[in-house]
Amino acid sequence: MSKNSMSSAAASRIQSASAKSNGGAVSKGSFAARAQSAASNSGSTPPPNGPSKTGNPSGGGRGNNAPKGK
Repeated sequence: MSKNSMSSAAASRIQSASAKSNGGAVSKGSFAARAQSAASNSGSTPPPNGPSKTGNPSGGGRGNNAPKGK
């Protein structure tokens, strides 16, 4: 884990402190919510056969199957 990545334990501490100071609620878009999101996304990798990020259609030369005709 890099120096700048958010661990789930750190996000949990932030969210707990925020909830305690706000009567148990953590509002959407708050720092605690963003910390939790960052922790869940840190270290995750896309699936090996996930969708194309290039915008090119599927087909020959891309290493996947072309769309099936109807």
